[in-house]
Amino acid sequence: MHARVSWANTLRAYERDLLYITAWKSARFGTALDWPESEATALAFILDHARDLSDALETDMARETAEALIAQGLRKSLACPAPSTLDRRIASWLAFHRMKNLPSTFDAPQVKQARAKARRAAARAPAPKSQHPITRDVLERLLATCRGSRRDCRDRAILMLGWASGGRRRSEITGLMREDVSLNEFDAKGVVWISLLETKTTAKGETPRLVLKGRAAQAMIHWIEVGQITDGALFRPVSKADRVLKRRLSPDAIYQIVRHRLKLAGLPEGFASPHGLRSGFLTQAALDGAPIQAAMRLSLHRSMAQAQKYYDDVDIAENPATDLLG
Repeated sequence: MHARVSWANTLRAYERDLLYITAWKSARFGTALDWPESEATALAFILDHARDLSDALETDMARETAEALIAQGLRKSLACPAPSTLDRRIASWLAFHRMKNLPSTFDAPQVKQARAKARRAAARAPAPKSQHPITRDVLERLLATCRGSRRDCRDRAILMLGWASGGRRRSEITGLMREDVSLNEFDAKGVVWISLLETKTTAKGETPRLVLKGRAAQAMIHWIEVGQITDGALFRPVSKADRVLKRRLSPDAIYQIVRHRLKLAGLPEGFASPHGLRSGFLTQAALDGAPIQAAMRLSLHRSMAQAQKYYDDVDIAENPATDLLG
């Protein structure tokens, strides 16, 4: 089941990229995609996405194309897209060529050189995935909005699992099955064990079990009971009539849940994203003085340097040298 979910996510990403690429080619050249695509088209695609078009002339073809894509809801703004976004769309385009057993122009030396220059020109510090970390105090405000309905029980379990198990990603939360949750040791030890098939940083069969304790474990058990989850997807949609449906939640639903709870808690909807659960866990671990190695055993960060960023932010804020001026 996990493999099917992962493949379904890949197919959706391919579908979105193909839709964007097709719309771009149509708006830019007035033609459909060619297989294989021409080198001129590949270069135009790279150059169109390698600069900020806000200051471009209104007659600039790249700007006109971008505005057409914005009108179709396929592009957010005239700002230069993140290099990672451009890389992903090109990777998808390459994959489409491989599927058809065709050579891709994006492998041509001149096109590769243009990509490298575009990447350097657009280089910038990566924006945080969540505007703010969801630290313990923020999490408590979100949990306080979860009262007694089945939807509230589900959202409480999602928020607690997403935070207390080390900061889970959206796909990791929605990919969980009932059989991935072991309640065998709850009565004796008060813990619930979670088995993730794989994560962004771990392969199938190599992901260590994660543990939920205390309130987080209780919230999980309560959701399983009121939702009558005996098998299949762990987290599911709840109808307006408060009836639990059989299908699984989509990763986008986690974003909607976080945004909804932020609003109910009196916080701006854009205050944080689901990644705030992950960044908030590590930030709180740093604030509480938990060793970074202990936090990483739950967050499953592969890179010490990446996890250290959250600790560094806390350390520098608490550094007495920052108060020298008074």
